[in-house]
Amino acid sequence: MLLMLAERKEKLKTALRDADPGVRVAAAEALDRLEATQEMGQILAALKGESRGDRVKALYALERINRQEVYPPLLATLNDPDPDLRGVALQVLGKKANPKTLGNVVRHLKDPHPAVRVHAVDALGNFFEPKLVPYLVALFTEGDDALVSSAAQSLGRLGFVEAEAPLLGLLQDSRAGVRRAAVEALGRLGG
Repeated sequence: MLLMLAERKEKLKTALRDADPGVRVAAAEALDRLEATQEMGQILAALKGESRGDRVKALYALERINRQEVYPPLLATLNDPDPDLRGVALQVLGKKANPKTLGNVVRHLKDPHPAVRVHAVDALGNFFEPKLVPYLVALFTEGDDALVSSAAQSLGRLGFVEAEAPLLGLLQDSRAGVRRAAVEALGRLGG
């Protein structure tokens, strides 16, 4: 197994010198993911460490790894007392959009920290799930501009036409940023 990985790594390094720039970029990204996978133990150790900066870097490193082993530490971080770490974990879970993590992300719509709630809403915009529409629409009554705008943007990314009427209602909101997010979302909805 290690021999195969070493050989793959060498072939990818050779691809870094390919004449085509697209191949070079793809090789660099593939090498980055491969190295992150090989360093899984170090990443998990950093995630358990004391350094907040190292923990944040470790969470972002987990984003590049496409293995089931990344989910337990990401989900465990959602219970961390540090709201910034919860927010980063939500960002990573949103990028991965694994349906098995959806319930964990939804629970953070009620997180006590406003920024974490915004990260949860933003993450939900990556899960193609119609049942999310009512959860996101329910946030339209919140007083937090960023939260309402993020909910509208997530609905736009999801693209479900069921969100049309509530988004149209946001066009009457007194906050320009919320109205702008609603207009952008309406432009992205399916027909």
